[in-house]
Amino acid sequence: MTEPAPIRVLIADDHPLFRDGLSALLQQQPSIAVVGAAADGAEAVELFQSLQPDVALVDLRMPPDDGIAVVKALRAASPGARVIVLSAFDADDDVLRAIQAGAAGYLLKMALPTELADAIGAVHRGQTALPPRVASKLANHVGRPRLTGRQGEVLQLIARGMTNQEIGDQLHIVEGTVKAHVKSILEKLGARDRTQALCIALERGLVKAG
Repeated sequence: MTEPAPIRVLIADDHPLFRDGLSALLQQQPSIAVVGAAADGAEAVELFQSLQPDVALVDLRMPPDDGIAVVKALRAASPGARVIVLSAFDADDDVLRAIQAGAAGYLLKMALPTELADAIGAVHRGQTALPPRVASKLANHVGRPRLTGRQGEVLQLIARGMTNQEIGDQLHIVEGTVKAHVKSILEKLGARDRTQALCIALERGLVKAG
């Protein structure tokens, strides 16, 4: 009986050590063949188009474009592209954005090589690959109110320690409007005050620490 052809995989990650290490680990799997490795989003799209891999592994945090932009570009160039996002983070918003962009899987970089190999196989078969911890975060978003663009801006400025007056000056809106936005943000996040709202926002990946 003829052995099935190995799954052809493209890796896209801006860290050479991780990229090379992941490639070496996957090459040990007889069912997988790493056919290319990209260091940024533009190279990932170029290699995907020329190599036509079965599955692409894309790092979430990959400058100059993040992994979400890369997923969108790959799906735009090749609607049938099967992509798994890899990340050191499992913030709710990151998971949701990846799936909305068209990723078929989302795995943490701490995953075991066998878990990654299983996920690659599942995505190659047309299935999704979401570990229980990630799937539960995605499920938490069902029916959850989304912040508007302006509310997201206000929340980011709150994270920078700005007062309502300072936020109003920054966004060129009156302080009363800022207060209305803050009230809506607290309601949507289910927070009792600004401090709790920031904690929730950080956990969900709505704002970045630092």
